[in-house]
Amino acid sequence: MKWKRGNVLGLAVVLVIAGMILGLYFAGRQKNRYELARRIAELSPRGGIPVTIDGLRKAIAIYEEALEDHVRDAAQTGTYWKILAVRLADKGMHRDALDALDMSIRYNGEDPTIFYLTGVSAAIVAKNALGFSPSQMSFQAEQNHYFTMAERAYLRAIELDTEYAKPRYGLGILYTFELERPAEAVPHLERYLELMSRDADAMFALARAYYMIANYEKAVDLYDRIVVSTKDTAKQAEARNNRDYILGQIR
Repeated sequence: MKWKRGNVLGLAVVLVIAGMILGLYFAGRQKNRYELARRIAELSPRGGIPVTIDGLRKAIAIYEEALEDHVRDAAQTGTYWKILAVRLADKGMHRDALDALDMSIRYNGEDPTIFYLTGVSAAIVAKNALGFSPSQMSFQAEQNHYFTMAERAYLRAIELDTEYAKPRYGLGILYTFELERPAEAVPHLERYLELMSRDADAMFALARAYYMIANYEKAVDLYDRIVVSTKDTAKQAEARNNRDYILGQIR
């Protein structure tokens, strides 16, 4: 088959473009290797190690595939521990779940979901603490330890993703019902309801926090909002009862 002049030119253009793409790819890899070598040198004591940056770059090139495999395996290992923690928590094994979450954080310390799950399990362990542990830690110290862990985990999850609603709800429950710090619960629950506006359970929690800090008007308004927004008759009745109780106190 004879090639037309246009076909030949088209193939040539494709080959040139492909060559440019491959050239850019390998140039990018070379640049990445150099940057990694430079970072390693800068992190070392006295600003360097007894190996030149070019030497490091060549070593990185030799072991690059093994390094990428190791990084990929580490990421997969972190995911495995996260999945295991979820399965353990689903079975009510929250202490074991915390051990698995600890391992997951070692592999991926910037996943907000891991910290949220840690907060949930830590809060449950704290509430279930009965002093069974043979350690020298007292019952109260053990409970405080896990409540503090829950608080820190929720706050870290929010720090990593300010739009993540669930840890804000977790903090609101923790501050209102467990730690009796309702004033700190209010901004988190208010923000949660901005993100999840129809969550009746969160409305009940926020109304309780308002009541605890003597902001009775906002509590009453929120109970009225529950009555209007939910179709659950039991929740409507509970909201009316709570509203009427507060109104009876302030009249």
